[in-house]
Amino acid sequence: MTTAVAVLGTGRMGGAIARRLAASGFDLTVWDRTAKRAEALKVGRTAPTPADAIQNADIVISSLTNQAAVREVYLGSHGAFATARPSLFIEMSTAGPESIDELSREARTRQLRLLEAPVLGSVPAVESGTLAVLVGGSQEDLAVARPVLERLGEIHYVGGDFGSAARLKLVANTMLGITSAAAAELLAAGTAAGLEREQVFWALVRFAPALKAREAGFMRGRHEPTMFAVHDLLKDLGLALDVYERAAAAVPLTQEVRALFAETASESGDLDISAIVNAYSGGTRGPQSVESLRNAR
Repeated sequence: MTTAVAVLGTGRMGGAIARRLAASGFDLTVWDRTAKRAEALKVGRTAPTPADAIQNADIVISSLTNQAAVREVYLGSHGAFATARPSLFIEMSTAGPESIDELSREARTRQLRLLEAPVLGSVPAVESGTLAVLVGGSQEDLAVARPVLERLGEIHYVGGDFGSAARLKLVANTMLGITSAAAAELLAAGTAAGLEREQVFWALVRFAPALKAREAGFMRGRHEPTMFAVHDLLKDLGLALDVYERAAAAVPLTQEVRALFAETASESGDLDISAIVNAYSGGTRGPQSVESLRNAR
């Protein structure tokens, strides 16, 4: 019997997930706040509300913009939790640990099954089935979800405590932001010091191989198609700083990187994060104090 899957949210990542699962043979229903976007995928059935989308679903996957969107899609008047259907819900949004904590409390109250499963990787990783899927929740629910999640990538089980996978995702995206900003800075500094840009990029890729996927952006200023938008990473860095500050962790580098991406987002928010090179387009940047960078938040 074919597993029925509902995908709630068909933006850049949700749409790619829906296409991947449809191509893998799952019986698919999709929903998006913008119905035309869901219909444009031309996969499975399009539902008018989240509640309608999950009526026949064994597995429900959500990939949404932020905590407010997660709350509305699950807990709104036509939300996914407004059902007695015994579906397994898999929340994949990068909305921070508070979001999944709230959702897990509601799931327990309503006796519904829930996993958190944020992912590392962008659309090309979805398309090739090479995401890293960070899973939090019960091992029993993971066993049910595994045949679906394995079509998307490698499963990394974080543990049974909700919020741990969300925090790990924010740590990973912080590293992505720091690495990208460092590459932009060193490309500018290296060329200012008289080196060929290609030679500098070659050396950087030796230490950070993931930069290679954004060579067109870092080397040729081609920041589209967008794999991960500047404004999305800026949002994630803000969520990460909230987590680190609550833990009283010292993160001056993360604060500075967020300020750099905020500067970039003011003109290039929809472009890929390789557009961070624009923050160094003049070749130099003036020093900024940690305190001023905190105030920039």
